[in-house]
Amino acid sequence: MPSRSAEKVITPQVLRDWPLPDPQGDKMARGTVLVIGGSRFTPGAALLAGVAALRAGAGRLQLAVTESTAAALSIAVPEAKVVGLPETERGSVAGDVPDHLLELAGDADVLAIGSGLDDIEETRTLLHRVLDAAGKDTPVVLDAYALGALSKEPDLLAGRSQPVVLTPNVTEAQHLLGREPKDDLADEAFELATRYQATVSLYGHIATPDGRAWREESADAGLGTSGSGDVRSGILAGLLGRGAEPAQAACWAAFAHAVSGQRLAPRFGRTGFLARELVDEVAYTIATV
Repeated sequence: MPSRSAEKVITPQVLRDWPLPDPQGDKMARGTVLVIGGSRFTPGAALLAGVAALRAGAGRLQLAVTESTAAALSIAVPEAKVVGLPETERGSVAGDVPDHLLELAGDADVLAIGSGLDDIEETRTLLHRVLDAAGKDTPVVLDAYALGALSKEPDLLAGRSQPVVLTPNVTEAQHLLGREPKDDLADEAFELATRYQATVSLYGHIATPDGRAWREESADAGLGTSGSGDVRSGILAGLLGRGAEPAQAACWAAFAHAVSGQRLAPRFGRTGFLARELVDEVAYTIATV
């Protein structure tokens, strides 16, 4: 088993020395991001993740959400292709997703799964179907209930070739670990990375299965607001769409997420800004690194 290296602090200079792929060509060259989420009662989570992906530089956005919310989201995000998915009586995305979603998953350059999903068992079924349909090299970002589904079936990713990034908060990390996280979140991020053979972004700590590690130190309390995690996973997916490799995308996303909050603090206070306002700062934050 590899050992964890000392964490490298993510600074603007570290990122400048690790530049994102140069955005050349048309929108197709910057990737198609497919966000799968959005139950009847939480469609905004998929909206936040999707728009954040565009702000991070993705070329095209597709949103797959419950049928009852698809029309409203297509108006709210006119830049996106929005498809409706069957839903349960409780308003959750049904796991037995239709073939048209599997076709989109097979053609997408990045999959972001979890924002706004709200049923563990339906999500487990959905993950199996979608990951089976996705390209073998298609990066996948798992967040929210997708992480809950993974915690119920730890071998779900075993044998799959897709590069995966997990973006748990501390509660989701507890489910993935099967115990309370210890104080050293760097070690916990590395344990998750090795256990699930994925890049992990946990509360500013980024770890890879081969032992590389980074730490983002710009975050403040204001990021602990509803929808903030959806924004972070969307930024990450957008950077993957641009061609960043998973660890690079995770580091840049953590920095862009945190510094976007810093930019809002003078106007709204440390804890008064909203996740939707974070989204509007993302492109400028990335551009000015």
